[in-house]
Amino acid sequence: MKTIKKQILVRMACVAFAFLSSITYAQDSNTETTTVRDGFIFEFVAGGGIISVEDNAGIQTFDKAQGTFVFPDLKFGYMLNDRLAITASLPGNIYEFQDNDRHFGGFIPSLQYWVKDRWWIHGGIGLAIDSPALYDIKNNVNDDWNFGCAVMASTGYEVYKKKNFVLNVQSKLVLGRASLDGDAHRDAVLFNIGIGFNWL
Repeated sequence: MKTIKKQILVRMACVAFAFLSSITYAQDSNTETTTVRDGFIFEFVAGGGIISVEDNAGIQTFDKAQGTFVFPDLKFGYMLNDRLAITASLPGNIYEFQDNDRHFGGFIPSLQYWVKDRWWIHGGIGLAIDSPALYDIKNNVNDDWNFGCAVMASTGYEVYKKKNFVLNVQSKLVLGRASLDGDAHRDAVLFNIGIGFNWL
């Protein structure tokens, strides 16, 4: 039963991601590049999303997804040319586990490519980090840090540009697994929608 619910949740997130991608693609039919992108880029995102966490010990399962607030979701990078950037992303969401707040996120080296002048796609693979929320660390309680692997895919559409500042609407999907003590692991699915504030 857990496997079926897990598959349904992942499929729903993928369908939502594909739907948002097709909407943003359909909004821009102009093939000319009008924005000059050069040098370093920085972005932070504010928004909301859902996170679903499961561990193989059965303490937490994918049966219950949690709504979450996203801030800050950071990205640093460098433009290789006017359409391609190499980036380091730090996505993540807060979730509740045994009456404590924890953060499941990652450090993900990635590539961002502008398919159209305003529409971009972004993805990568890197380090998953399952940690206590920095405001909820207690001695010998909720103080364990777990690491593993995560993959990320996102897309966005730039709705406002002025000089080197860009405002975009974006969605992001992150799948990750962190290793716990005693050969256990924790899996997470994160899906976020937010507003990105960029400086190019």
